Amino acid sequence: MIFPTFGGHLQKGILALNEVFMERKDYKRYSREFKLEAVRLASLGEKPKAQIARDLGIRVNQLRKWRLDFELEDRTGAQTPPSIPGEEMRGLRRENVRLRDEIELLKKAAMYFARGSR
Repeated sequence: MIFPTFGGHLQKGILALNEVFMERKDYKRYSREFKLEAVRLASLGEKPKAQIARDLGIRVNQLRKWRLDFELEDRTGAQTPPSIPGEEMRGLRRENVRLRDEIELLKKAAMYFARGSR
């Protein structure tokens, strides 16, 4: 297989697929205080938001998302739940699929036994 890339170069075989499906493990976690300070700096308006984000090493959209999260938190009074790590999330999804399959099996068994009691 040949897969074109955005750079105009061609890549062959599984190497190209591995690059498409690789997980990102380089996520940074920021403390609540860091986020609050970043949002406060952006709200002061002394510098453009893009400059503040660049200085802090984050994206402008991340700064916007943090601001929206804090505004929602102020309105509802509840903090946003912490994110679940990737491996734990995969385990929860597998368990969810298994439980759905069990429910379907139990529904079919209930229908089978309900027909037999008539």
